Amino acid sequence: MGGCLHKPLQQDCSHYREGAAVLELGEGFFRPDSRPSRDLSVLIAAGLRQGGAQRPQRWLDLMAGCGIRALRWGLEACADEAPLLPELWVNDADGERGPLLQRNLAPLTAFGERLQLRRLPAEVLLRQAYLDQRYFDLIDLDAFGCPNALLQASVQALAFEGVLLLASTDGRSPTGHDRPAAVRRFGAAARVHPASWEIALRLQFAALAREAWLLGRGLQPLLAFSEGRTFRLAIRLRQHMQPKEEHQLGLLARCDACGAQAIQPLLRLQGWPPCACSNAGGRWAVSGPLWLGPLQNQSFLQDLRRLGEEMPASVAPATRRLLERLSADPGLPPTVWPTAELAQRLRLPGPPSQLDLVTALRAQGFNAFGSAVMAGQVRTDAPYERLLQCCRNLDLEDR
Repeated sequence: MGGCLHKPLQQDCSHYREGAAVLELGEGFFRPDSRPSRDLSVLIAAGLRQGGAQRPQRWLDLMAGCGIRALRWGLEACADEAPLLPELWVNDADGERGPLLQRNLAPLTAFGERLQLRRLPAEVLLRQAYLDQRYFDLIDLDAFGCPNALLQASVQALAFEGVLLLASTDGRSPTGHDRPAAVRRFGAAARVHPASWEIALRLQFAALAREAWLLGRGLQPLLAFSEGRTFRLAIRLRQHMQPKEEHQLGLLARCDACGAQAIQPLLRLQGWPPCACSNAGGRWAVSGPLWLGPLQNQSFLQDLRRLGEEMPASVAPATRRLLERLSADPGLPPTVWPTAELAQRLRLPGPPSQLDLVTALRAQGFNAFGSAVMAGQVRTDAPYERLLQCCRNLDLEDR
């Protein structure tokens, strides 16, 4: 068996190894490729433990599956000798997974009664925790499909300054491929957009913000990313809203003819100005309400990178690359263009270098970043005509 422990999910292997965890996967859905999200969850748990060691914390793996996140939390984020172990709540509504969870979590003997196994529907557990005034410092909600039905209960059960990690596999509705479903699930219009993954993440942040604001709470985005199949983000719950936090909710428009983009906060909503090609029949396709604010908290990500250096066995190479990418892009402004689309519109022989385009835009005084959400895209607040002119100039320099 020792040889197959290092192979991710061989059919003839009954166990799987990741970080410090060795466990049975069982028959449920499991993706080895999702390791970066689990690595980040471990680093976030370790960071919370370092920052809140003066009191016991409470962590919840809400849809535990085989229990790999909770096992790694216990073995890796709690590997130090600090006396106050967190309460570790591990829940899965599938009662048949109970014996598997018990076997997989058996190494966490140090937790004793602080390890709580539950077999409840997610909303039942969250609502009961709220009624019992039992709040969680960390909730990992790795949902299958759209998680929005659980957002209110999750926010209510989250402690102030607590972190919610949220995953969604609902890709069609927030990317504009099922617009009626986007209206039902997000209360928003979702239009097809070249930066579709980012639109999906911004719609999810907006849905979370509305739930927090309804309770008089604030929300701080910490990170957001996707590989196209699953959309993942993390937020910190604030006891109070920050000044002008509501200004982060608004609409994003894209001209379906020329590719120009514009944004408007809901609090300043007025008629859309004409785009450059309006006389040629261009019109705006509007998405939202969605989150117009930052997607990444760069100081938070730097802390995760530091923890990753201290916990090298907990961080796969793909996770390190992800952290580097997210740290380099705050997610502002929300207007993003693929370099390939810009080249096609200008009829250039090939797309401009992302790095060269970012450098040229910054030299002209604009904010510009390579998108960390989708490869080959540039984020900038430069007027569209200036962006196109930069592309033309780069092409001329390369000739």
